[in-house]
Amino acid sequence: MKKVSNILARKGSTVVAIDGGTTVLDALKLMSDKNIGSVVITEDDAYAGLLTERDYARKVILQGKSSLETQVREIMSTGLPRILPDNSIETCMHIMSESNIRYLPVFRDDHLCGIISISDVVRETIQSHEETIEHLKSYIHS
Repeated sequence: MKKVSNILARKGSTVVAIDGGTTVLDALKLMSDKNIGSVVITEDDAYAGLLTERDYARKVILQGKSSLETQVREIMSTGLPRILPDNSIETCMHIMSESNIRYLPVFRDDHLCGIISISDVVRETIQSHEETIEHLKSYIHS
């Protein structure tokens, strides 16, 4: 059974993080430059939450706030479920589906060690299925 650690091994555990006082506009520029859909928000160098494109759409645009004046700490997602590297991909899919979220922070010993997205989970699931198919083909032909 594939685990979160498999995803982190493939994609790496580097996270892009910014301070909670950063403006939404600067955060969006960073996300665009890095081609990512979320960024970790820190307060006093500790994990505080995630800012996602969905947060921007729902908490800035739809509420008529200014991206130049709003700080990311005002709109970030907090209280997200925390997962561990040993959690299964199936567990992540269940959490993401039930909570209607696209990103999960991964913690090891209470320290953030990565972020996984729904795309990461789908990619790992597809790869796992392809490996199973290849094993079955090999078994049939032997």
